[in-house]
Amino acid sequence: MITEELQKLYQSYTGVPAENITELPSSGSNRRYFRLTGAQTLIGVYGTSVDENEAFFYMAEHFRKNGLPVPEVHIVSEDKMYYLQEDLGDTLLFHVIEKGRATSVFSEEEKELLRKTIRLLPAIQFAGADGFDFSRCYPQSEFNQRSILWDLNYFKYCFLKATGMEFQEDKLEDDFQKMSDVLLRSSSATFMYRDFQSRNVMIKDGTPWLIDFQGGRKGPFYYDIASFLWQAKAKYPDSLRKELLQEYIEALRKYQPIDESYFYSQLRHFVLFRTLQVLGAYGFRGYFEKKPHFIQSVPYAIANLRELLKEEYPEYPYLCKMLRELTGLKQFTDDLEKRQLTVKVMSFAYKKGIPDDPTGNGGGFVFDCRAVNNPGKYERYKAFTGLDEPVITFLEEDGEILRFLDHVYALVDASVKRYMERGFSNLSVCFGCTGGQHRSVYSAQHLAERLNREFGVKVELVHREQNIKHTFEATI
Repeated sequence: MITEELQKLYQSYTGVPAENITELPSSGSNRRYFRLTGAQTLIGVYGTSVDENEAFFYMAEHFRKNGLPVPEVHIVSEDKMYYLQEDLGDTLLFHVIEKGRATSVFSEEEKELLRKTIRLLPAIQFAGADGFDFSRCYPQSEFNQRSILWDLNYFKYCFLKATGMEFQEDKLEDDFQKMSDVLLRSSSATFMYRDFQSRNVMIKDGTPWLIDFQGGRKGPFYYDIASFLWQAKAKYPDSLRKELLQEYIEALRKYQPIDESYFYSQLRHFVLFRTLQVLGAYGFRGYFEKKPHFIQSVPYAIANLRELLKEEYPEYPYLCKMLRELTGLKQFTDDLEKRQLTVKVMSFAYKKGIPDDPTGNGGGFVFDCRAVNNPGKYERYKAFTGLDEPVITFLEEDGEILRFLDHVYALVDASVKRYMERGFSNLSVCFGCTGGQHRSVYSAQHLAERLNREFGVKVELVHREQNIKHTFEATI
């Protein structure tokens, strides 16, 4: 039935029937997409909501008139359930940056596409709002208290309650109301895309094109930048996120002055709100509609939430208390533990061999401490280890080991940061000396304590020749 209707539209538009009609992978919505090939390659769409379709038709035409890169709608069926639009290809920005997302190391080409996309956002928000009739939006014309509370309750009913966690609903609703008040102090007459993220950006000839904007409405520009940069599975490292935020602010200044301090203080509330809204969507699409893509995305959104809660939101005391409890639930901490970094630090004697890596990953650092002045050559230190005060005093007053460890820290710190960003689970660091008693023990002990203190990672410390083991538990 759908392909027959699209075939009619194709023939009406081109004058000849399509040679082939292929359904494309579905997205999170109920719309279905098809590629029709023949005299011209077009995308056919079947949308279940006439009102939503009409919003898309209006927005696409308006944005094109304002010079924005959106697909052209060529022909619409009489009942407005079917339409043909420009084919932008198959390249989603989400897929183009796949290597960066997988490794948290983004190439210069990936970064440049992200910069182009971010610089495009203020154009659709401000230039796109020029002459825009917001009464044509669906399902609501603006971002208001009703839409905010609807999204927050979407999170409450479709995600929070699905976890089985107990909470006081009246206290939660009080904080929802406070959040609504905070978000609405940023109201502006700009176009709010609402689902601005890398899955809704297509790359054609190296240029970003915008799709799936039909849920947009009048609203604050903070929402879209929060949506893009904190997209659950995008996994942008903090350094890249900061860079892209600066790109956005500079592009935004073309349209209005920006107080950066206020911008960042307000943005964090939208990031929290968007994260809750996304979890509500994941709960509904994943837990209720049984769509695996959304269930797989939940741990990433929970990780974002954990990171956000490291800084207090004093406006919402009960909400934050409940969210911390939520992120601590076993079903989420089990997944976190699988992806958390554990650093194994070991001291050893070279004459007994370099330790194997029990994780099976191989590699890691092996540092040779034998160039450092050896307390073991003095009779009075032979009964002690690198954990004992006489040896510690000797090594630190001599100073060679401190300079040695400064270099070690620079190397290992850099690797720990990257391993954490990339979601790696194991790193091995070994220190060897002649007997595995003084210099290597001192070095391993100090590195283990430093890594746990500075990065909050779990560290498993083993002084092999002393038969001493100690675990520093993660604090992140």
